[in-house]
Amino acid sequence: MSTFKAPKGTYDLIPPDSATYLAVREAIAAPLRNSGYGYVETPGFENVELFARGVGESTDIVTKEMYAFETKGGDQLALRPEGTASVLRAALEANLHKSGNLPVKLWYSGSYYRYERPQKGRYRHFSQVGAEAIGAEDPALDAELIILADQAYRSLGLRDFRILLNSLGDKECRPVYRAALQDFLRGLDLDEDTRRRAEINPLRVLDDKRESVQAQLTGAPLLRDYLCDACKAYHEEVRDLITAAGVAFEDDPKLVRGLDYYTRTTFEFVHDGLGSQSAVGGGGRYDGLSEMIGGPALPSVGWALGVDRTVLALEAEGIRLDLPATTSVYAVPLGEEARRVLFAKVTELRKVGIAADFSYGGKGLKGAMKNANRSGARYALVAGERDLAEGVVQLKDMESGEQTAIGVNEIVAELESRLG
Repeated sequence: MSTFKAPKGTYDLIPPDSATYLAVREAIAAPLRNSGYGYVETPGFENVELFARGVGESTDIVTKEMYAFETKGGDQLALRPEGTASVLRAALEANLHKSGNLPVKLWYSGSYYRYERPQKGRYRHFSQVGAEAIGAEDPALDAELIILADQAYRSLGLRDFRILLNSLGDKECRPVYRAALQDFLRGLDLDEDTRRRAEINPLRVLDDKRESVQAQLTGAPLLRDYLCDACKAYHEEVRDLITAAGVAFEDDPKLVRGLDYYTRTTFEFVHDGLGSQSAVGGGGRYDGLSEMIGGPALPSVGWALGVDRTVLALEAEGIRLDLPATTSVYAVPLGEEARRVLFAKVTELRKVGIAADFSYGGKGLKGAMKNANRSGARYALVAGERDLAEGVVQLKDMESGEQTAIGVNEIVAELESRLG
């Protein structure tokens, strides 16, 4: 028994479950790669100020959940709690916005970290796939990203998810709404921390999940009633484009999301089979974030989808992904000469793209065939001294049990033919 265990609120991905996670990541990324998004990878930690400015100093992420630390050299760093601020920082640092080809379209996949109470679907270490379109203000971009996420989920077979959609306005109309909401919140019976949050960013109070707070928000002013004409027109075009693409959504006037940088379009993917942790992904437009972190004005939009919660959503719907076998051919040598010959053939099979494995450790026939069964291989190659003396090996179909002798020099061609 190992002395060490994974830290509280984290998990290990191990076979065979890890194959499902890889398949989910690939399914989410596939529509992005097909739509002009290039891959970006950022460090697992950043300057703590990047998140304080970008995500928002009043958010739970920054005030309660961020893993922040000081290095031996005195730098203030934080494990990344989300992806957007890091990706935008990387794009600005590399001057991608100066290439003349806007928007800059990027996708990413990685681990993120938040210190919170662990529960099913909410971990201190979690995995996301995200996409960002940087440097263009266009309703078609917002619609594109929502459609691509919907496409990814449907390619996995998911059906019981809903898309919630709202507009958070812009710097013209949101201040008016902000003042009206603050007036409303000042009349409620709120704890000191929530009152403080209401003064810094009152929209965050709408995102409070506690029933004691939500019960008091009945009758709160809605942002949609305060949108300026430009924001109304923008939001209507996003809605029209999504509808024309055949993607269903629900208008949710209370949807604000948990990050300060969102403007105008905001959306969330929820799955009702996951209980309290129903959000499987979400995103929106963040036109002012670049300026918040010291860059030029670069209107942008993006989303992040949780790999962990998407896997839970698949389980809730009883969906088992059709994953390719990790091993197609398993070689079982009986004797030293057979080890040499079959090991060489396994290497040849791998070179032509056939997934092949080998019975290591000098096991006998019975133990080696058990391993062949466990591997999920379609075929087993079995050879002993008598077989090799005749220049053949035994090819066994693991499904039918049929066994055929084939020439040693015919192994690769025969298996390429059978496996297509």
